[in-house]
Amino acid sequence: MEKLLEEFSLGLFFWQALLFVLLVLLLKKFAWKPILDSVNDREEGIKNALDSAEKAKLEMENLQADNQKLLKEARAERETMLKEARDIKNKMIEDAKGEAQEQANKLIQQAQAAIESEKKAAMAELKNHVAGLSLDIAEKVVRNELSNKDKQLQLVETMLGEKSLTEA
Repeated sequence: MEKLLEEFSLGLFFWQALLFVLLVLLLKKFAWKPILDSVNDREEGIKNALDSAEKAKLEMENLQADNQKLLKEARAERETMLKEARDIKNKMIEDAKGEAQEQANKLIQQAQAAIESEKKAAMAELKNHVAGLSLDIAEKVVRNELSNKDKQLQLVETMLGEKSLTEA
């Protein structure tokens, strides 16, 4: 440093200072403005990019909120559809049960009617059979009773006696 102070020249200093001032003026006139413009353009570009990013973020949040809302609505609609399907299924089952019960009741009534008619037919047949048997038995008894002449006369007298008592 002392060496610099010892070799100091005022003329050289003057010309260096003058060249420095000229260089600053030239830079200011030709380079400073374009450099500042490019820095300002860069700053504005960054600012615009940040604004765009913020807008995109807000739009993304809005889209997410809309997606959540749509998802919630879709779930609610799905639940409604499932409930309606369950209701329809239950109604169909109930209708089928009712129809089956109705058919079963009809079949039971038809079976009871058939049983009743078969019962009546069996009773009529049984009565006819009993009547036939009774006639056969009566015929055999009368034959046995009327096989003897004394018994025949006694039967005729008894019948005439009963007839005269009923008329009196």
